[in-house]
Amino acid sequence: MRLALAAALTAALVQAAPVQAARYAVGVESGASLVEVASSVERVTGAPSGRSLASLDTLLVETPAPETLRALPGVAYVERVDVGRRLAFAPNDPLAAKQWHLESVRAFDFWPELPTLAGPRVAIIDSGIDGTHPEFAGKIAAHRSFVGGSALTDQQGHGTFIAGLVAAQTNNDVGVASIAFPAQLLVAKVVRANRMVSLEAEAQAIRWAVDNGARVINLSIGGLRDPRDPTRDTYSQLEAAAIRYAYTRGVVVVAAVGNGDQAPTTPWPYASYPAALPHVIGVSALAKDGSVPNFSNRDPIYNDVAAPGHELVSTLPRQLTAQRPNCDEQGYSPCGSDEYRTAEGTSFAAPQVAAAAALVLSLRPFLQPDQVAFVLTRSADDVSPASGCQRCAAFRDIHSGWGRLDVGRALASLQGPIPGPDRFESNDDAGGQATPLRRARANFAATVDFWDDQVDVYKVYLRKRQRISITLNGPRTANADLVLWRPGTLRVEGLSLDLRRLAARSARRGSKERIVYRAPSAGWHYVQVKLTQPGSGAYRLAFSKS
Repeated sequence: MRLALAAALTAALVQAAPVQAARYAVGVESGASLVEVASSVERVTGAPSGRSLASLDTLLVETPAPETLRALPGVAYVERVDVGRRLAFAPNDPLAAKQWHLESVRAFDFWPELPTLAGPRVAIIDSGIDGTHPEFAGKIAAHRSFVGGSALTDQQGHGTFIAGLVAAQTNNDVGVASIAFPAQLLVAKVVRANRMVSLEAEAQAIRWAVDNGARVINLSIGGLRDPRDPTRDTYSQLEAAAIRYAYTRGVVVVAAVGNGDQAPTTPWPYASYPAALPHVIGVSALAKDGSVPNFSNRDPIYNDVAAPGHELVSTLPRQLTAQRPNCDEQGYSPCGSDEYRTAEGTSFAAPQVAAAAALVLSLRPFLQPDQVAFVLTRSADDVSPASGCQRCAAFRDIHSGWGRLDVGRALASLQGPIPGPDRFESNDDAGGQATPLRRARANFAATVDFWDDQVDVYKVYLRKRQRISITLNGPRTANADLVLWRPGTLRVEGLSLDLRRLAARSARRGSKERIVYRAPSAGWHYVQVKLTQPGSGAYRLAFSKS
């Protein structure tokens, strides 16, 4: 029912409306006669050209077909003028003026006034928060500690800082403003006193958040990823399973790509886990000047989008700021330690994206996680030398992903078409992750994305000596491979790949692939669709057994 309703809403939004007349300014070229151009405009439109702004050599005219005016002799430009410009909402929180990230990501540009919205639940899986802080009054839906003590105490300050960026009280004439002003918080404490996070606590917290109604999870934590050295790579099947649990239940997962000061070298060329897992939005950091700081990890695949991550202002536990009693901004980071007075890190960029995801879901609650990720990444502002990052290439790059988060543009883009969700996800590997196809033949559509969902895996049962024919078509603009794996395959990607179980492969240039195979023994075989170069979109997979 939800998918059908979401599809119906999308169709209604993109259905063509009748063409109506609108007002346009018609500029007259220097030296051309205003009267002659006006006569030509009236002849083409069949209506009076209206009053003119003679001092600007401009005519004002209403027409449903402005393209007919641009070709007229003497016309310099045709520009629509009846589109109103609205004032962006400005929160009255006194510290908002110091929160430069709000303007950078256009946090309030979409709202002429702050609306009343039903806020989704956002899980902050971190060091807990100061549950007595007035900025969170009425904002905490549930809380639990997975490392002992109370989730409503925060000895480190990290979780409280992040929670303030996401959902502090906004426009209450106190303290700071947040991006996801309608959101409710689920607080899961997983950070021990030594600032370490166990994988078991993280996985339990993710499942708890999902079971308690989270629509967005923020993970400003990370483990080292090094595909060149398996001995220090911290990939965890437990963590990956928890992420899949969230994704398959409609939860958007956002994670920091990690900081180089926690890696062997700075900058580090790989995103941390869990950002480097499928279906997680990985977030890098931006400085005030538009550059990507050295501490922000790079990654050609898993760095999806960037947000401010330097000199941010947010909430802090009041027991920490009380250590500076002469500071006037108690409970806020300007009164914190050096670590928080000039707060920097991808940890603080990620919650801005999580907050934006919550706003998207406030307006379109039936969107699925892959659709929300599409909205946030494809609406981002490109980060390039022109915007202050000299090392960033045009369009998607290893430093900033798709670009700087743009909340206003993301919300506005909800009025346009959004790709449908992939009903087979998350089928990202062999074994229990693969989607079973139990029929003798099938022909269906699904999607892949080089930067977020490179691989789809299906499993089909073949009897001994049974023949299978498989064809793949699309995405049309990308290069895709089709691979068949033998029974017993545990992984089709990653560090423990066993190429001895490869049964057949079609890897022609382009998007059309075909495999014909006869099974020497019975068992579940795995059909893998894989993008091997940048691109994304829908594909069609068909198979028949005989």
